[in-house]
Amino acid sequence: MINRDIISAFSAIAREKNVDRGELSEIIERVFSSLIKKKYGEESDYDVIVNMDKGEIEIYLHKIIVDTVEDPICEISVEDARLVEPDLEVGDPYIEIIDPASFGRRLIANAKQILNQQIMKVEKNVIFEEYENKIGEIIIGDVHQIRRDAIFINVGKAELKMPKNEQIPGERYRRGESIKLIIKDTVMTTSGPEIIVSRADKTFLQRLFENEVPEIYDNTIEIKKIGRQPGDRSKVIVLSNDPRIDAVGACVGIKGSRIQAIVRELNNEKIDIINYSSEPEILITRALSPAKPYMLEIDEEKKSVLAIFEDDNISIAIGKAGQNIRLASEVTGYRLDAIKRSDYEVNESDSLYLEDIDGITEHNWKLLYSVGVETAEELLSSPKEELVDIKGLGEKTLDKIFEVVKQALKIQNEELKKLEEEAEKELIESDEFKEGFYKPTDLNITKDDSENLLI
Repeated sequence: MINRDIISAFSAIAREKNVDRGELSEIIERVFSSLIKKKYGEESDYDVIVNMDKGEIEIYLHKIIVDTVEDPICEISVEDARLVEPDLEVGDPYIEIIDPASFGRRLIANAKQILNQQIMKVEKNVIFEEYENKIGEIIIGDVHQIRRDAIFINVGKAELKMPKNEQIPGERYRRGESIKLIIKDTVMTTSGPEIIVSRADKTFLQRLFENEVPEIYDNTIEIKKIGRQPGDRSKVIVLSNDPRIDAVGACVGIKGSRIQAIVRELNNEKIDIINYSSEPEILITRALSPAKPYMLEIDEEKKSVLAIFEDDNISIAIGKAGQNIRLASEVTGYRLDAIKRSDYEVNESDSLYLEDIDGITEHNWKLLYSVGVETAEELLSSPKEELVDIKGLGEKTLDKIFEVVKQALKIQNEELKKLEEEAEKELIESDEFKEGFYKPTDLNITKDDSENLLI
């Protein structure tokens, strides 16, 4: 059954939509199946064969030969059947050939509408599959629409969505502007594929490094970890798998050419490149840059670190809104706490050791020392259920030790407060203070307080 006009009309639509011939053939089969069901009913038994090369659409309706026709859709009389083939008998199967043109203009127009719907569905599936296979890749698109909660970017026939939380804070986008993005996720919704892209994701920064640093792309240099606060600062830990190549130097490039290209793309986001070390103390020290710790107390079991800094360096160590220490914690895998050296030394001198507290026997404080609990502060910060497991310490004994320690700390704090008050009074009564050498603000006391103390 040749009907090149129908095939040509459908092919023209398919070319506009960029649908391949094999896919078009399946779509035409589905379209004519829909037409047959509308004309002959859902119970009709039929075959649709489409040959795109020859421009043929063949439709066959299967019937049974009967003496008396009760259902003309599924049955044909023996007399009518013998007009086509004289040897046919009642009960034999019969195949009726249907001319596609017999569906009429109205049904053909309806077929074109169904075809368009089917092609749109195919297009959406093609876009979804294409971008699902590109997750993690960098692409370049044109800003199409700017909304408060998202930016929409066109790449070919696909529209990509960059939500607010995937944008670099402070960046401004203009309609028609070309921008680089990374494909982060694809979701098929009822209205079609939703392709999520990002410029704030850590993977975007990693792909930029791979594009700019050939040694990273070919795995000579490995990016071990990235910590990022988009638009502000990032820390990147790198490792060279070739002892002849300096990982940091390769990432920076000659006169900073490589790193500057990345920084420009990210609108001057600061990037710290850190050489990896298997030694935690070295790695953590490097990660805390530009601050340099005076000392580190590392607890491997709890994966925590107390970093002690010189007083004038503490603000740099912590960074704006805790940014520096938070990123350092992210890339090293350790929970980092920063403290001034002066506070640390005061805390150390004020520590109350269990062996110095009356009411705790030598046997008991030695048992606690054996598990790393040496001071009153350490004891009170330790979960009681863990201490009960210490062989030789019962729950009642621990309760008594806790009460003794709390009382000892209370007495110590009262004594320290009394000493501080005496020291302040002594200083205020001194000639240096009266002559203006010290100010009340040096002691964190108000003018009224100082006058009262003098009285």
